[in-house]
Amino acid sequence: MKKLGILAGVAGLALTAVLAASIPGSADDSKLEQLKSQGFARVAIANEPPYTAVAADGKVSGAAPDVAREIFKRLGVGDIVASISEYGAMIPGLKAGRFDVVTAGLFMKPERCAAVAYSEPVLCDAEAMLVKKGNPKAFKSYEDVAKDTSATIGAPGGGTEEKLALNAGVPRERVIVVPDGQSGLKMVQDGRIDAYSLPVLSINDLMKKANDPNLEVIAPVQGAPVYCDGAAFKKGDEALRDAYDIELAKMKKSGEFAKIIEPYGFSAAAAMSTTRDKLCSAK
Repeated sequence: MKKLGILAGVAGLALTAVLAASIPGSADDSKLEQLKSQGFARVAIANEPPYTAVAADGKVSGAAPDVAREIFKRLGVGDIVASISEYGAMIPGLKAGRFDVVTAGLFMKPERCAAVAYSEPVLCDAEAMLVKKGNPKAFKSYEDVAKDTSATIGAPGGGTEEKLALNAGVPRERVIVVPDGQSGLKMVQDGRIDAYSLPVLSINDLMKKANDPNLEVIAPVQGAPVYCDGAAFKKGDEALRDAYDIELAKMKKSGEFAKIIEPYGFSAAAAMSTTRDKLCSAK
């Protein structure tokens, strides 16, 4: 009888394991507990103000990390620790476990939605170009850059702007990968590229800091869509993403979300006017 009791106990444990594995979300509930235990979440950023920024003392700020920091705090995770990454390396890094979440203005697109588990929308923006004063090549769109066979445009590697330029017909050799905003600004100033493209708020931040009367902003870029980002989680971490979404929804409803992002120039109403499902199914 004792042996039968042991066998029954083992069978019961096996059945419990099977049932636990079959319950949606149960497999990744431990991710939040892991983050609570280590006391911080590892986030990927691009150091592209006002989306993300790193101060001289190493403190991470910007609209996206500030939202993430507050949400993780509400979830019992004390702080965030950031790593600067090119946009094209963010999703591979997330999949490889180098980050716990991407909070970097990584705009939602169907192909990205298939690769990661996005939160509901956080930051929305249009596209812009930084050019010399007077816009000497008369750029209004990425197609205008493509038509000028001598024109070059800079953009973040793997970012939305790089893909928009390539899709508009700008040849690969005339789309210059630029590591950060300050480099893009300097390349336009030095005449090494004819335009540098980023979201409107990022370009405006660069212009404000540069205070260079010889530069001009073209915004919004004609024909370019308005995009929204969200916090991007690894597939399999949907329970963590769902917990994040619950706190994000509470902050949107209470007005705390607007208090965080609107001083950076973002619109809370824009983020609240759409959904992840709509953005991920957009053509």
